[in-house]
Amino acid sequence: MTSIVLDRVTVDFPIYNARGRSLKTELLRRTVGGNIESGQDKHLSVMALREINLTLRNGDRLGLVGRNGAGKSTLLRVLSGVYEPPVGTVKIEGAVSALTDMMMGMDVEATGYENIILRSVFLGIPIAEAKRSVPDIEEFSELGNFLHLPMRTYSSGMMLRLAFAVTTAVTPEILIMDEVIGAGDIAFLGKAEKRLNRIIGDSQILVIATHNESMLKRFCNRAALMEEGRLVKLGTVAEVLDSYHGIR
Repeated sequence: MTSIVLDRVTVDFPIYNARGRSLKTELLRRTVGGNIESGQDKHLSVMALREINLTLRNGDRLGLVGRNGAGKSTLLRVLSGVYEPPVGTVKIEGAVSALTDMMMGMDVEATGYENIILRSVFLGIPIAEAKRSVPDIEEFSELGNFLHLPMRTYSSGMMLRLAFAVTTAVTPEILIMDEVIGAGDIAFLGKAEKRLNRIIGDSQILVIATHNESMLKRFCNRAALMEEGRLVKLGTVAEVLDSYHGIR
């Protein structure tokens, strides 16, 4: 059965060669919401996540809310496998697709066709299945002969369109999202939204971080409030939004 279980997950980012007491330290501390701590050896450490406990089962649609720097994007990267936490455990049952770092696994020197395979393999999709999805990605991305060229010849919008087409070619069991995807002109955005709505509906677990409250109410049945790397409240969307409004 599809599931996500996080037990006391903690993620910190050491910052070396910085004094424990300085103007720079204080500025950094204020910038990241007070999450900077000084170790005994005087290096700084940004505490991105602190002892996160979370369990999600089939049918859960979780919205993450919180101010910038609260740890939402870091948590998404843990769930998508980009970060491996040094403390705590992450147990995930089910295939994960992340609409967060969509360019990860792609090579700008490789052609569009080569990157379809590279990105698919990075997502854990078998090569045979990736090859079967090529015609769909060709049609959806609308990149035509550019797929034969190195990706460094693409505009940023074209790169994102290809990455989006590959990432959404197969409906995942677990879908991880960060905000709304902007992937081209108005016509393409319409296609992207329809495709996104379909895979959100077909996925078994959804985790999305967004400041868009209408999106939370539309897609999510649970929500989590994050503050300074901690998960401070878990409940219904209405309950969590009420708490969030109280701290803003």
